[in-house]
Amino acid sequence: MTMSDPLGDMLARLRNGIHAGKTKISVPASKSKTRVLDVLVKEGYIRGYKVVDLDESKKVIEMEAKYEDGQSVIREIKRVSKPGLRVYSGSNDLPLFYNGLGIAIVSTPKGVMSDHEARAQNVGGEVLCQIF
Repeated sequence: MTMSDPLGDMLARLRNGIHAGKTKISVPASKSKTRVLDVLVKEGYIRGYKVVDLDESKKVIEMEAKYEDGQSVIREIKRVSKPGLRVYSGSNDLPLFYNGLGIAIVSTPKGVMSDHEARAQNVGGEVLCQIF
């Protein structure tokens, strides 16, 4: 059976894993998920991730959650653009999440990046999710 929102599934697994206090969280692999995870690693929300081959046709991403003083670095993670309702924003209209303390991950023609990078490069795109 196919999944209608793989990115939303990954964010839900990450959220649930953090609430359960897990350090390693596994999700099925895809290129779009790795691009979003690259932004999360760059911004310091997760320690890292690696792609693991289970067999010839199946790959899994193992994310490593980041904790400081027993608390998760990620306090809130929210999917913005969904398959039923896409949300696009220009470079000047990108939303500030918690007055700039959080980030929005944006899929732009120049690749997946944080809202800060998108404003600096003057590009807009689809707002995938928000993280604080």
